Amino acid sequence: MANNRATKSGFAAEAQRKVNAKYSEELAHESLEWISMVAENPINTAGDMDNFYEVLKDGQILCNLINSIKPGTIKRINKSAMAFKCMENINAFLDAARELGVPAQETFQTVDLWERQNLNSVVICLQSLGRKAGNYGKPSIGPKEAEKQERQWSEEKLKAGQTIIGLQMGSNKGANQSGINFGNTRHM
Repeated sequence: MANNRATKSGFAAEAQRKVNAKYSEELAHESLEWISMVAENPINTAGDMDNFYEVLKDGQILCNLINSIKPGTIKRINKSAMAFKCMENINAFLDAARELGVPAQETFQTVDLWERQNLNSVVICLQSLGRKAGNYGKPSIGPKEAEKQERQWSEEKLKAGQTIIGLQMGSNKGANQSGINFGNTRHM
């Protein structure tokens, strides 16, 4: 849990303050409301860090959320309050979230939640999972994800595009090599 570590000081305390400053109570509140709605489990949806941590720390609600989105994904949810059992729940949630399409860079490490190291990354993961939930027929949160739109170009169009010099490539209008003196001796 969060109370089994020594108090941070110096650079570590400063780094932790920066991490905590990124935490958004509005997004945390939105995430908890979404969890309560999808999992059909009334929970305290206050967005402050203390409540967010207390609601999610054992991983049981997270596992129930995954099973609400895609039933049977997490086979066994530990009901024990022992540390390693709770961390198993959190790990099972993270594995299932990746399986449902949450990118690895938007997930968090188990200690980020269990030891309250980076609750902002937990919020980011829940927001990402909330966007993916729409693919499984559940309500989603956050902006709608873009859909892939394949384009089919004819050979004629592709060849026509090769004849155009794009503006990103710049221009060589008026360029010459008169100012280049690399390797040249310096004349005095």
